[in-house]
Amino acid sequence: MKHPRRLVAGLVTLAIAGAVAVVGVRLQQGAAAPGAEAVAVKAPPATPTADVAGRKVAINKLLSTRAEAVRKGDLKAFTAAVDVKVLPRQRTLFANLRQFQFTKLEYSLANEHQVPRLVEKWGPTAFSSRVIMRYQLAGLDARPVQTDVAYTFAQRGTRWILVEDSAIDEVLSETGHRQPWDFQPITVVRRGKVAVVVAQREAALGQTIAATAQQAARGVKRHWPQPWDGSVMVIAMPESQVMSLLWTSGSGSGWTIAAKDIPLYDSDPFLRTRSAPPAGSRIVVNPELRRKLDKDLLAHEMTHAATVLLGNYAPMWMVEGYAEYIRCAVIEDDPGWTVDPYRKKVRKTLASMKALPGPSEFGANGDRSYGQAWWVIEYLIGRFGEAKIAALYADLAGHQTGADAILKKHLKMTPAQLIAAVKQFRG
Repeated sequence: MKHPRRLVAGLVTLAIAGAVAVVGVRLQQGAAAPGAEAVAVKAPPATPTADVAGRKVAINKLLSTRAEAVRKGDLKAFTAAVDVKVLPRQRTLFANLRQFQFTKLEYSLANEHQVPRLVEKWGPTAFSSRVIMRYQLAGLDARPVQTDVAYTFAQRGTRWILVEDSAIDEVLSETGHRQPWDFQPITVVRRGKVAVVVAQREAALGQTIAATAQQAARGVKRHWPQPWDGSVMVIAMPESQVMSLLWTSGSGSGWTIAAKDIPLYDSDPFLRTRSAPPAGSRIVVNPELRRKLDKDLLAHEMTHAATVLLGNYAPMWMVEGYAEYIRCAVIEDDPGWTVDPYRKKVRKTLASMKALPGPSEFGANGDRSYGQAWWVIEYLIGRFGEAKIAALYADLAGHQTGADAILKKHLKMTPAQLIAAVKQFRG
C-alpha cells in the first residue's frame, strides 16, 4: 500500500499498492570468533566417487538436528556442525529463531547447485544446495508455510559441516534468506494476537507499533464479517531487503509503498502455481516509514491478512476496494474524523470510469483506481450490507473462472450494470 500522506482533519490518505520485486542485496553479519572450533555431525567416509544417497541422508540428518535444536533451545546442538567462519551469523540466527514459537520446523535438501568456486575454496567434497524451510508459527499460521535458504556443506574426515550460509543466495526464491530472522538481532513484541518484529535495539518502537496494530485489528474485525481471529505478524525492521520488497513504485514522483501484505504458501516457492491457496501472510513495513505507522494504514493491510486464506482469485477491485473500505470505515468509527475529502476527490473521477479497476487500470493510475475500487465497495455495502459483500468476496476468491456469473448470482447485476450504478452513487 502506498501512503503519501496521513488523513487528518480534512486531509485524505491515498493508499496505492506496489509490486513485490527481487532485490539482490544480502546483509552480511558478524565475523569469525577467534579461536572458535566447529564440531560436526558424522557423515559417510569420503570416496573418490561421491556417495550421493549417503550424503543426502547425512546432511538431512544434520538439518533435522538443527531444527530440533531450535525447538528445544539447544544452541550447542544447532552450531555443532558449523564452520568457525559462519558461526557468528549462525548464533544470531539461532537467537532470532528462538524469538518465535514453532509448532513445526523442518529443513530438507532441495536441488543441488554445482559451484566451482566453492569446490575450489572448500575442496572436492563441497556440496551446495537449496534447502527448504517448512515451518508453522504458533498463534499465527493456520497451516505450515515454506521458504528457502542456500547452504554449502563440506566433509571433514568422516563428518559433514555447514561452511557457507549465504554464498549462493542468487539461486533462491524472492523471499529466500530474507525472512525477519535472517538479518540483525531482533525482538518480537506480542500484544494479544498481534506479533511485531523489530530490531532488538528498537524494542520500544515495537511496543508502540504493537499497540497501534492491535487497535487496527479490532477495527478490521468490526467491519469484516467472515471468520478472522486477529492473528497477524507485522515486520518493521530497518533492512529494506526483508521479504524482498522494493519500496517505490509507479511512474509518478514521490509515491512510496508504506506497507505490503505478503502471502505465504505451503509449497516449494519454485514449484508454486496460482492455484495453490495461501497458508498465511506477513505485513512488512517500509523501513523509512516504520516510525510513522498509523492505525488506518495497518487496517488496510490487515484486511488483506484477514482475507488471504479465502484464495487467490478475487479481482483486484474487490481485493483493494474492500481493504480501502475497511480503512475508511475504521477512520470514521471515530466521530471526530471523516473521509469526506476523499469522497469528494473520488466523485470527480467517476465520469471517466469505464471498467471495474483491474491490473491495467491500477498500473495506469493507481491513485484513481484505488479510489474507484473503494467507491464500488462503498456502494455495494451501502446497498447490500457487509455480510453479503464479504460472501461475494469469498466466492470470487475461491473460483478461478466465472467471475461475471458469481457477480450475477450474488447481486443480480452484470459488470456493466454495476459500473453504471457506481457512477450514479454519490456516497
